[in-house]
Amino acid sequence: MKNLFYIALILGIQLSFSQEEKPPNIILMIGDGMGLSHISAGMYANGNRTVLEEFEYVGLSKTHSLNYLITDSAASATAMASGVKTLNKVVGMDGDNNKQKTILEICKEKDYNVGLVVTSEIVHATPACFYANNQSRYDYEDIALQLSKHSVDLFVGGGEDFFNKRKDKRNLLEEMSTYTFVSDLAEFNNSSSKKIGFFTYPGEPPSKNQGREPSLDSLTEISLKKISKDKSFFIMIEGSQIDWGAHDNSLNYILSEYKEFDLAISKALDFAKADGNTLVIVTADHETGGLSLSGGNVNRSRVRADFTSGGHTGSMVPVFSFGPYSELFRGIYENTAIFDKMLSAVNGKR
Repeated sequence: MKNLFYIALILGIQLSFSQEEKPPNIILMIGDGMGLSHISAGMYANGNRTVLEEFEYVGLSKTHSLNYLITDSAASATAMASGVKTLNKVVGMDGDNNKQKTILEICKEKDYNVGLVVTSEIVHATPACFYANNQSRYDYEDIALQLSKHSVDLFVGGGEDFFNKRKDKRNLLEEMSTYTFVSDLAEFNNSSSKKIGFFTYPGEPPSKNQGREPSLDSLTEISLKKISKDKSFFIMIEGSQIDWGAHDNSLNYILSEYKEFDLAISKALDFAKADGNTLVIVTADHETGGLSLSGGNVNRSRVRADFTSGGHTGSMVPVFSFGPYSELFRGIYENTAIFDKMLSAVNGKR
């Protein structure tokens, strides 16, 4: 090989040697509040079919927080984003209030494109844990300020009012001069900007049953097309309102949100199958509602359910994985291990 190299220099021929394998893309999909019973209900109500059946591996995640068996979304999302257990309501910090670096930020340091797509406000607990550090998940204006100064390349969600109708009178949208902001799906699809923000609603987005648009599957498909153009990427996509339906003990609410989330997972899986270097992880931050299936008819796609709680429960939640490094997600483990396993994939370690 060395002699070939010198001959090539003499002849002015440029040789292309094998390069280090391209780091894998990571699509982390979180069904907020989505336990196994929610998946089962959504599957049976959808003709006994869910795209999750196509995933290669299934694991189980223990969701407890640092101080309670029953976690909230902030503590659980921090565990998955940063690999540390923390107190309920805390965003991106450990139990001693030390700021933590997230998998999104680590990927950005490794020259990934990074993005967030949610059906809640973009400052809500789960997305916030990937870019912000705060002792309270409810400090939305500070969380918005942190996003305005962050390096996220693409974000989609509600909550625009926390950026431009603030108590401090600042208009963060004007300060975010490196971003292109779009106002509808067509603009989002057609934009060629390298940094893009799409506020779907001024405040909290409505439920799917109330007509929420654009659909999460459309947002997922377009976001993956944009974020994958020139380099490896990390993106977190959340079906946020499965949790809200479970808090309301509304099976119809849960089913409509799950069906949309299932379509979004299908778009991600299609991308991964075509790409060949994309790891897809689908999980939940916790179970909500203590949902149990009490009856129904599989042939008619009907289900009945009971709830034991209007809040979160301590049940383990499933973790589905597909693509390179997906075998790492087998077994039973703490939710902090999801961060560790994603980091192993980014670093090329099995």
